[in-house]
Amino acid sequence: MKHLLFDDNGDFKAGSALSEAGASLQVELASGKRTKIKSSHVLLRFDAPAPDALLPQARALAEGIDVDFLWECAPQQEFDFGELARDYFGRAPTPVEATALLLRLHGAPVHFHRKGRGRFRAAPPEILKAALAALERRRLQEQAIEAQAQEMAAGRLPPAIAAAAAQLLARPDRGSVEWKALERALGLTRQAPERLLLALGAFESARGLHLARFAAEHFPHGFALAVPEGALEACAPRLAALPLADVEAFSIDDSTTTEIDDALSVRLLPAGGWRIGVHIAAPGLGIASGDAIDAIARERMSTLYMPGDKVTMLPEAVVSAFSLDAGRTVPALSLYVDVDASGERIVARESRAERVPIVDNLRHDLLDDALGEDALDERALGGGAPLAHPHGDALRVLWRLTLALAAQRERVRGKPEARFRTDFSFYVERLDGDERVRIVQRRRDAPLDRIVAEMAILANSEWARLLDERGVPGVFRSQGTGRVRTATHAAPHQGLGVSHYMWSTSPLRRYTDLVNQRQLLAVLEGAKPPFAPNDAALFSIVSAFEARHAAYADFQQRMERYWCLRWVRQEGLRRAGAVVVREDLVRLADAPLYFRLAGLPELAPGRRLVVELLATDEVDLSVEARFVETGPDDGAPAAEPPAEGEDALAAQDE
Repeated sequence: MKHLLFDDNGDFKAGSALSEAGASLQVELASGKRTKIKSSHVLLRFDAPAPDALLPQARALAEGIDVDFLWECAPQQEFDFGELARDYFGRAPTPVEATALLLRLHGAPVHFHRKGRGRFRAAPPEILKAALAALERRRLQEQAIEAQAQEMAAGRLPPAIAAAAAQLLARPDRGSVEWKALERALGLTRQAPERLLLALGAFESARGLHLARFAAEHFPHGFALAVPEGALEACAPRLAALPLADVEAFSIDDSTTTEIDDALSVRLLPAGGWRIGVHIAAPGLGIASGDAIDAIARERMSTLYMPGDKVTMLPEAVVSAFSLDAGRTVPALSLYVDVDASGERIVARESRAERVPIVDNLRHDLLDDALGEDALDERALGGGAPLAHPHGDALRVLWRLTLALAAQRERVRGKPEARFRTDFSFYVERLDGDERVRIVQRRRDAPLDRIVAEMAILANSEWARLLDERGVPGVFRSQGTGRVRTATHAAPHQGLGVSHYMWSTSPLRRYTDLVNQRQLLAVLEGAKPPFAPNDAALFSIVSAFEARHAAYADFQQRMERYWCLRWVRQEGLRRAGAVVVREDLVRLADAPLYFRLAGLPELAPGRRLVVELLATDEVDLSVEARFVETGPDDGAPAAEPPAEGEDALAAQDE
């Protein structure tokens, strides 16, 4: 027999034997190529048909062999394909028949398990049943994938894709039917996932897409929160027993603020000078470490802010119970500082938990014009003209102390703080299903802003010092060589010019502040703090907060950019004023929309220019623009780049 069939690493080949020596053969393939094989790899020797005809004829014959019937005919023990071929055909098989049966066995790994070259064993019934069921599932899955992909390619949104749309963008399961269907549809439509899903109506708008994708990653259980039953009632006796403060406190916030967690008070002292109070909402008096509400706050870590909306760290009922709303007497952690008759030197300090009457909630966006530096700089402390405002005299006292404290910190810093930065406030108005955005500029160094910021720095530094002196850990913030660090031990904050610093003035909005407040309350009460030095749980909180805070800040910037682009479209802007930030980075003059401008001449930071807005994209948040001409050099302060990290001003730090 001059021809043979052999196994070449799982591939069957036929050829003619040229020579055989011991355990090897020299074989010539139908292509004319010669190769050396081992004798043990030979499966069949034959004279006819020719090698190049054997396999094609065998493949055609194999297609007619019923693999299920073949499995029923096969013995339960291991067998050689030639033995089964003899039984199947009822006689000695021809080379083509034997090869056909070999191909059928080899091509049915579910029914027949390979045990060696040309040797097989029929799969046990239970294993075969399970394998066939898996094959059927894969077949149905493939049908579903193809059907959904074709639906999307035709412009229809399958319900399964609609339900998983946000997850497909945020954290896709690449083995799921939905992802595979989307991936196939992307190939058919040649679109990006976000654009295809938006076009299909999976999201009502680009804003909905951005929000849903972020929620899928960071709020998998949704934004809604419920207060555990009886959670607030348990703390009522403790709150009612707090002493009542002899003050009339007022807060200063933006009109959109609903979580009011800081207020101020000023009281004239009989011997001269003033007692200034910084009053911070005290949810730490009602939320115990490890209770149900604390677990909610610890998971969220912070309130998430975005233009026109927010997602609170605490349930609304808890925020409402502790917010420093006007007309209420609410629990607070208060820092009192006594200042001398000049209003510039602190002579005494005291901290205590108490109930504080809140008489007013001032809104700085409504008062900046009336309460600017010219009004507050009047020498009312020495008998100047009174301010026509119910809290005018108190604000002048606070402004005098603010200037003194800022000057003291600047001496420590060795340089003045950056002033004249611009803040942009977003106001989203929804009328009859339509959304319009207003972007309002305001100087961050406005007196009311600086008062709030300076009093926050005062409280945060004083309370950080108190914990450090008592050897009690907290979540401290420090800055050295330009880098901000968060740690459980105190260190100087060079950017602010203070020896100790921590966040403690926003306990309704930041979990670190709530943690620090509970540590402070324990110190003031002489009780054991919730966290001891080197507590692993406190280190875990620091790490989790840093990650969540960074993610929230990034999303807030993305949503501000989205609303800037909406504003550009809403206003129909084609040409717009801009200002150079640095190199080719520019910012619109009337909105915090930053973008690179190719071909920009070399201009100094702060230089005005005119740009043409060629295209904007609210999905990928991109801007395409070109330089038109320079504008007048009006001496305006240079535009600042987008905020990164921690700003030296407390307004940013807070």
